[in-house]
Amino acid sequence: MDYRDLPSPYYVVDEEMLERNLTILKDVQDRTGAKIILALKGFAMHRVFPLLRTVLTGTTASSVAEARLGREIFGGEVHAYAPAYSDSDIDELLPLVDHLVFNSVSQFRRYHNRVTSFSNRKVSVGLRINPEYSEVKTALYDPCRKGSRLGIRRELLEDVDLSDVDGFHFHTMCEQNSDTLERTVAVVEEKFSDLFRTLKWFNFGGGHHISREDYDVGRLCQVVDSFHSRHGLQIYLEPGEAIALNAGVLVGSVLDIVEGEIPNAILDLSATAHMPDVLEMPYRPELQGAGQPGEKAHTYQLGGLTCLAGDQIGDYSFDEPLQVGDRLVFEDMAHYTMVKNTTFNGVRLPAIVLRRLSGEFEVVREFGYEDYRDRLS
Repeated sequence: MDYRDLPSPYYVVDEEMLERNLTILKDVQDRTGAKIILALKGFAMHRVFPLLRTVLTGTTASSVAEARLGREIFGGEVHAYAPAYSDSDIDELLPLVDHLVFNSVSQFRRYHNRVTSFSNRKVSVGLRINPEYSEVKTALYDPCRKGSRLGIRRELLEDVDLSDVDGFHFHTMCEQNSDTLERTVAVVEEKFSDLFRTLKWFNFGGGHHISREDYDVGRLCQVVDSFHSRHGLQIYLEPGEAIALNAGVLVGSVLDIVEGEIPNAILDLSATAHMPDVLEMPYRPELQGAGQPGEKAHTYQLGGLTCLAGDQIGDYSFDEPLQVGDRLVFEDMAHYTMVKNTTFNGVRLPAIVLRRLSGEFEVVREFGYEDYRDRLS
């Protein structure tokens, strides 16, 4: 593709790479009987839902809006979990979801009778547990860090009537391999297995980097099969990133070069508005044709379009000096980007482009002033 053909900035999501990821996920489902559902918090480009639902069982939501998207557009099973629900959330979720997972004993006690007595559809009740074990290194993403609000610790389930609970859910991983899951499952069984007797399903959450090149799929299948053989429960996995891993790029243009000790190239992109994990994780995204600082002849700081002083993407080097108008292509930008974009400073959201299996490019959505205006009062 000639990246100059479309108005910058824009995401390009590649159907061929989505299919590649789905092939791996289908293999896991076929080998284990586990059900894999799409975590909408990571990837929610509904233009490709028809492709995703050829393999995935359904979706998992963290809000009423996500649950509606799953029910109305994706189809299949709809699961929901949130750190807390309001009365109106419960009213809106019950007609939409198949599984409803509570984060605390108090929320479970407040709402489980409304869920189990809902007459229009059978809604399966779950609890999110906190095994107090995690191998996530970044505190911002560690759901088991000290003082975490996410999940129920084992000690808090003493004397809780679990007769209305169909399943447990844990989510303790972030971009990790199956050896981490294996160790996590061992801790979960040690702490909670005495409570499994009345359960029907178990959700191993997300954070599984299943479609990554070095991921040990065989070990994942072994962990799932072994757990199922011991407890006879239906297993769910709910990755978001693994579904869209390496399936998209973000293309931007150089607007200006500000001279300095290290020249600043200002782009029509923004780390804080368009790729917030660059600042939150933090991490340095891969850039096509670029190297580490000093590796190539010309090094630049790449800066965003907003007035936030820290809107910096990172330092990169290039074989040739950058020029105003040059297009830069950031790798692996399909997941946790479109879903987290903001219009801070009124900057324009990147357009969304789909590269079809035929090789043709389809501009799915462009954004303008109205998108900024209409979300404000």
